[in-house]
Amino acid sequence: MSRIIRIAAAQMGPTQRADSRDHTLARMIKLMENAAAQGATLVVFPELAFTTFFPRWLLDEKEVLGQFETGMPNSQVQPLFDRARELGVGFYVGYAELTPDGQQFNTSIIVAPDGKLLGKYRKVHLPGSVEPRAGARYQQLEKRYFKYGDLGFPVFRSGPEWADTLMGMLICNDRRWPEGWRSLALQGMELLCVGYNSAAYDPNGGDTESAELRTFHAQLVVQANAYMNACWAVAVAKAGNEDGSGLIGGSCIVDPNGLIVAQTHSLADEVVVADCDMDLCKQGKSKMFNFEAHRRPMHYERLCKQTGVITPESEKTV
Repeated sequence: MSRIIRIAAAQMGPTQRADSRDHTLARMIKLMENAAAQGATLVVFPELAFTTFFPRWLLDEKEVLGQFETGMPNSQVQPLFDRARELGVGFYVGYAELTPDGQQFNTSIIVAPDGKLLGKYRKVHLPGSVEPRAGARYQQLEKRYFKYGDLGFPVFRSGPEWADTLMGMLICNDRRWPEGWRSLALQGMELLCVGYNSAAYDPNGGDTESAELRTFHAQLVVQANAYMNACWAVAVAKAGNEDGSGLIGGSCIVDPNGLIVAQTHSLADEVVVADCDMDLCKQGKSKMFNFEAHRRPMHYERLCKQTGVITPESEKTV
C-alpha cells in the first residue's frame, strides 16, 4: 500500500500592518487553490499567517488584541476552511491564539481534508524579550505578547487520506532546538510541519547575520534534524519586506535523508509541491537512528546531573 502524500509548501510574501484580513485570506485561498491544482492534499502555511509579524512592534492593547483569534475557525477565517473542504485538502496554519481565559499563545493547527481539527501545538521556544531594547531599530517582543506553549510536543496520527501518518508540529524558533524534534521522533513522528517568520537580520541586535546566512541556517536545521530523526519536514516562511523589516524565504520540503526535494526561490507568494513517501522514514528509524537499539539515555542523565542544565526527570520525558 502506497504511503505517498503530495504536500505543498505555501510560502507567503509580506503581509503589511495595514493589510485587511480579507486581503490576506484571499491570498491564502489562492495559494491553496494553486496547491490543489497540482494535486496536493496537504498545504503548509507559515507562522502567524493571518497577520503581519506584529511582535516587531510595541502595540497598544487594542491593536494587539486585533491580531489574535478567539476561536479556530471563526467568521473571519471560515472561508479558508470552507474552500479547503471543497478542494479536498487539509492544511497546517499558524496564528495568534487568545484563549477564553485571556491567555495568548503563538499557535499552529493541522486541519484534515474533511475540515476536522487533527491537532494543535503552542510554540515553546519563544525568542526575543518582554521589554523593547532601547535604541534598537528592530524589536522582537514575542515574550511580551505570548506565553510559553503548554501542550508539550504532541504527535497526531492522520487518517487514511494522509496514509495514517504520525505528524508533529513546531513553530519558527522551535526548529533551531533539537529537543523538540527528538521529543516528537521518540513518539514515532514521520512528518514535521513548521511555519516561520524569520528576520532577514539579527533580531537581537548586531550586524553579523545577513539574510543569506540566516536562510542557510534556516534550511540547515531542518535538513539536519530531518535526517537525525528520520522524518519528512516541511518548513514554510512568510517572507519579504513587511513595513521596512525583512523576512527570509527559503521554504523547503526535506526528506528523511536530509535532502531538499523542493524549495521556493522568491520572497513572494509561491507554492512548491513534492510527493513524500512516508515509508522512506523506515531506513533511518530501523538502522542509524533506531532509538531503542542505539540511544543511551543513562549517559544523558549523567550529563544533566553534572551540568545542572536540566533535571534527570525532564530528560526522561525527551
